[in-house]
Amino acid sequence: MKMHFYNKMAVKIQQRWRGYHVRKYVHNYYARKRYLEALTKKNEQVRRELEEIAEHQKKERERIAMEREEQEKYMQAQRLHFLLSTKQRPGVFNSPFRPEPDEMELRLRTVKPLRTRSAPKETATNQQPSGFLSSIERLPPIHKTPQGPFRPAAEVQRQRQRPLEPSLRMATSIMALEEAREELRQREWRTRLIDQPFLPFSKAQRNKEYEPLLHTHSPYQQKAYGTKHFREENRAQLQEKQPFKTVFTTCHVFDKFGRLYSNAGKIV
Repeated sequence: MKMHFYNKMAVKIQQRWRGYHVRKYVHNYYARKRYLEALTKKNEQVRRELEEIAEHQKKERERIAMEREEQEKYMQAQRLHFLLSTKQRPGVFNSPFRPEPDEMELRLRTVKPLRTRSAPKETATNQQPSGFLSSIERLPPIHKTPQGPFRPAAEVQRQRQRPLEPSLRMATSIMALEEAREELRQREWRTRLIDQPFLPFSKAQRNKEYEPLLHTHSPYQQKAYGTKHFREENRAQLQEKQPFKTVFTTCHVFDKFGRLYSNAGKIV
């Protein structure tokens, strides 16, 4: 009884000590609380920094987009500079029915026209020979500079080099139906548990498929046993031997067995 009491008290002491040790060193409540508070502050700081970075990147993207848009408007104004209003006649973007001119009209007044490439110089091979032909002057070109708005060269180049976009009829294979049927057949064959198809129980003999014999589908034909030969014989080994001598006569003599006898095939 004393040992039982001592063991019971020892268990209680160990429980108290283990609980104190775990709360003090293994799982400290106050230390874990301080760690979670510090982690919360760090998360808030990181979140604020990420928001600042995202805002800065958004402003940068907007600035780049505005610069690109402004550059495109500037190039378009250079290409459409010939539509600028004059003292005699207003331009396309300066309608007399509007209280003030359009934005493009104001932009056309601030930009310079787009420069065109000069014509290549004539080489020595293109010059006229000396003589009376040298006095003939060439006629000037009809239009020195191209007239009218033109699309940018980069856009035209992208349109020329864009990938092929075939129609649905061209993109679809001509064997699409057969390929789909074959794929469906293969899928059914993979998921099938048995190779024998299900046949109804009624009229089983009629629904039973014919199973051909093995020798009919084999490349080796059926042996002609009983029709051509009964045993194989090697005639090369029988050349020096004497032929087999019969003891009895033909079969029709056996019905007279006991009355007639045979001596090497001769009737006695």
